[in-house]
Amino acid sequence: MVSFINYLLNVFMKKMKQNVEYEIEILKKIIPINTNALEKINYKKCAEIIIEEAKKIGLKINVYDSMKLAGDNISRPNIVASLDFGADKTLGLIAHYDIVPPGLGWKYDPFKATILENKIFGRGTSDNKGAIAIMLGVAKKLLEINEKSKVNIKLLISPEEEVGGELGIGYLMDNVKVRFDEALIVDAGPDAIYVGASGVVSGQIRVKGLQGHAGYPHLAKNAINEIVKFLNKFLYFSELRSKKLSKLPAPPGSPYKNVWGRFSVTVLNAGEKTNVIPGEAIAKFDLRILPDEDLDEALNELREFFEKTKKETGVDAILEDIKGGGNYYTNPDHRLVKDFQKAASKAYGEKIPIAAELGGNDGKFISKYEIPVICFGPIRKDCNFHGVNEFVYIEDLAKIRDAIINYCLGKF
Repeated sequence: MVSFINYLLNVFMKKMKQNVEYEIEILKKIIPINTNALEKINYKKCAEIIIEEAKKIGLKINVYDSMKLAGDNISRPNIVASLDFGADKTLGLIAHYDIVPPGLGWKYDPFKATILENKIFGRGTSDNKGAIAIMLGVAKKLLEINEKSKVNIKLLISPEEEVGGELGIGYLMDNVKVRFDEALIVDAGPDAIYVGASGVVSGQIRVKGLQGHAGYPHLAKNAINEIVKFLNKFLYFSELRSKKLSKLPAPPGSPYKNVWGRFSVTVLNAGEKTNVIPGEAIAKFDLRILPDEDLDEALNELREFFEKTKKETGVDAILEDIKGGGNYYTNPDHRLVKDFQKAASKAYGEKIPIAAELGGNDGKFISKYEIPVICFGPIRKDCNFHGVNEFVYIEDLAKIRDAIINYCLGKF
């Protein structure tokens, strides 16, 4: 009986792989290209492969390089591949080809698309080169199907998402002025239709003491002691933020029903030598803004709590280097949301819920132009994205592709 079940599973996986042979071949070509966003390498090489594949399908290609804006002589090709069906609306499909470094401890070669049963391993398979394969697969199938798409499609495939996106999708939207009527960012999980994302704000607290010899502590003021005293009270801000709740649902499996506010101290720096009492200490933090929260109100709340803590502790502290934002959301009742939810649910054979992301994404560059944005992609929580042995489920390559095709054809 067990062997028969295994036989059926093998038959199913064989058929599934045949259903996404094209997408798998794309991954085999682009996974070996190390497009490390920190080193900014091989961007052009990877872009050339994607452009070649898009041309084979018959897409109209435009390439916009943000190298001059960066000013570092490193090429950053941003690809816009269009397919015009003569429809009234254009759907923008968004993905990125840059990756984070692979790290150590991989069981499989991070720069080879290794196929094992229902998974493809390799750095970027889920985040986010799998999305590129899906988007090209959508374009190819739409041209093969003898039905006219109800939307034109525009594929935006960029670098630099892993380091902020300003020279990627941000460049296409703000500098090149690329436009479309609605957008799907294929850079999320398939467990929900994501209608918004949290804003990301970083900053630091600088605490002053008095440097001195460790043998004479009575003549110094230890900045480490001071920052510990300060943070002991200031970390209550985390509790305050956790009580802030969005009207949008949190991702499935979250500890709260709705997206909640978050604040974390993520870096501590102090001292240089064991026999020197440090005169300065720095704590860096990450503040998450709700998708539907006013950024200025959240920052004012942060500043007020900081000043209150400073007064209560008497610590010489400065709040500085505050930057970020990027929270946004699309009304869950918007036609795009409702129709795509139906299209995705049909592809998966079950109703896909609506939620908002805990992290940020490239939607921040699009929503500010009042373009409705949703997110849906192959990045499941167990795919080890940004970790070792990253993988994508083969089934998701097929079903996400089919969800987008269902939406394009109005089959939901």
